[in-house]
Amino acid sequence: MLRGSCLCGGVRYEAEGPVVHMARCHCVQCRKASGAEFATNASVDVRAFRISTGSELIGSFESSPGNHRCFCTRCGSPLFKRSSASPQQVRLRLGCLDTELDQQPQFHVFVAERPTWSEIHDALPQFATLPERK
Repeated sequence: MLRGSCLCGGVRYEAEGPVVHMARCHCVQCRKASGAEFATNASVDVRAFRISTGSELIGSFESSPGNHRCFCTRCGSPLFKRSSASPQQVRLRLGCLDTELDQQPQFHVFVAERPTWSEIHDALPQFATLPERK
C-alpha cells in the first residue's frame, strides 16, 4: 500500500501499487507546480486510489484542457493529477509519498522544455515530448 500526504498533513491518500509510467517530467507546468527542475510522477488505477483524510482541503487547477492538478489548499503541496484523456488513472506526485517505493523511474519526458541549467546524469531514455503509451 502506498501512502502519501501534503506538507501540512491535512490531506492523506492511499493507493495500491504498482505504479505505472513512472517518469521524471521536465515540462514547464510540472516545474512551476513543483518549484523544482523536474517532477517525478507515476500513475495508479483510479479504483486503487482514495483520499483517506482531508478531501475538503483539495483544490484543483485546470492547467491545460482536461488536466486537473490537485493540491492542498492549506499548504499548497501538489498531490496528484486527473486527466480527461486518462480517466482510469490518477497521476501521483511521488515527492509526496510517505512510504517507500520499490520501483525506479523509467524515462524522462518533455526534455525539450528542460532549462539549460538542468542536466540529466542518468542513462534513462529521454523523450522530447510525451511518448505514446503502450
